[in-house]
Amino acid sequence: MNPARPKNRERSMAGKIILGGGVGVIPTDTIYGVVGSALNRKTVERIYKLRRRNSRKPFIVLIDSLADLKIFGAKLDVDTRKILKKIWPAKVSVVLGIKKKDEFRYLHRGTHTLAFRLPEPSWLRRLLAKTGPLVAPSANLEGKPPAKTINEAQKYFGDRVDFYLDGGRVASKPSTLIRIENGKLTVLRPGAVKIKKVSVITG
Repeated sequence: MNPARPKNRERSMAGKIILGGGVGVIPTDTIYGVVGSALNRKTVERIYKLRRRNSRKPFIVLIDSLADLKIFGAKLDVDTRKILKKIWPAKVSVVLGIKKKDEFRYLHRGTHTLAFRLPEPSWLRRLLAKTGPLVAPSANLEGKPPAKTINEAQKYFGDRVDFYLDGGRVASKPSTLIRIENGKLTVLRPGAVKIKKVSVITG
């Protein structure tokens, strides 16, 4: 079940809170996520604590265009760019090497790579265009089931987040996770999108 589009007023409020360094729960293109600015170190560390997340595991970063990848110094050769344009927007997260390793250590957690996703819903991309890239781990505590509703998310986080954006009941598989190296695509985690080969995506 895909998320419902939150109201304009609520999205505007969420955007302002995020720009101010806040953290909230929103329906992403897959499941509910705990989101905050990927460019704010304190925000990212707050989300790790909120979710009791393993500090060595990086978060997936949501972006609104391929241009956002330049912010992180993502390594994009011609073949990789072609693959991304065929795949995105979709429920597919892509692991890429980054050049700005020291600046974004708080994101890559020593892996020197980051997973990015360009989501399909237009309302979500408009929000991302306003806020900039967001970390968006699933709305649950480490090892617990992802929240499918705002009520379930509130049971996890209560008033420890700054806002909740309701998208109804959300029950999608997690994004498909892939890696692209030297023009080759490897599926690391099957998910919402089935990838048969680079040029054909179904599901």
